[in-house]
Amino acid sequence: MEEQSISPNHKAGFISIIGKPNVGKSTLMNILVGERLSIITSKAQTTRHRIMGIVNGVHEGTEFQLVYSDTPGIIKPTYELHKSMMHFVHGSLDDADVILFVTDIFEKHDEDDVIEKLQRTETPILLIINKIDLAKPEQVEEKITYWKENFKAVEVIPISALQQQNVDGLLAKMIAFLPVHQPYFPKDELTDKPERFFAAEILREKIFTNYTREVPYSCEVVISSFKEKEDMIVISAEIYVERTTQRAILLGHKGERIKKVGIEARQEMEKFFGKKIFLEQYIRVEPDWRNKKQKLERFGYE
Repeated sequence: MEEQSISPNHKAGFISIIGKPNVGKSTLMNILVGERLSIITSKAQTTRHRIMGIVNGVHEGTEFQLVYSDTPGIIKPTYELHKSMMHFVHGSLDDADVILFVTDIFEKHDEDDVIEKLQRTETPILLIINKIDLAKPEQVEEKITYWKENFKAVEVIPISALQQQNVDGLLAKMIAFLPVHQPYFPKDELTDKPERFFAAEILREKIFTNYTREVPYSCEVVISSFKEKEDMIVISAEIYVERTTQRAILLGHKGERIKKVGIEARQEMEKFFGKKIFLEQYIRVEPDWRNKKQKLERFGYE
């Protein structure tokens, strides 16, 4: 950091992306960061941690560093795991300089639990209506009117994260609210998370896309070994489930299903890390891990 010449007018701040599950927060985060850092699936509650993505640049002559936080979707907790996930959400609200409150065109206006938390903050809020590519113009207008009348936001912005529609204009709006501040992270950092974290997330994503119902939600992935060699990375992953029946479902007939998951995860990891991957998977049964504080701590939850 000492070697870099940072402008005295440099702006830096934390942007928290908040909302209910499945409104497109992770898609938006990945587009804003320009890298695939967050899990994206059609299932709700796939994000379990607070994942930071760091973007540096210059806007209209002003140097900036934006630190985005993708957070778990706001839910009413039913497990200790959910309480921990909500703890990440509260943390990201506490240190936010700007909040992106993401809703979507299909929301049934049942975000009371989210709204209650957000209406108490003094932090500027940009309310994002996502997935407008799936709606008629009059539906979009209707949503904009509803939110303007019912929520205290500095601006209501309709976008399509997937189609990257109206996303470009967000940058200027966020930078306008950032304080003059030196960078929080070195300029060459992309995220606050280690490589092991992303290896685990990639494998967890493949479990979400290959299995239905309760199984993906009962799984946790722990990378027990991550050895970087000259020509490859050797990764050993433990997949935790709550019941022996879930282990059997994960394995599939003669281990075929978990083998498919491993192949897909390895291919994705090779793209992400830019190296050949050797991946080993072990399935462990840990009854009721979602309610065991000690286990959750070991898995990286607070």
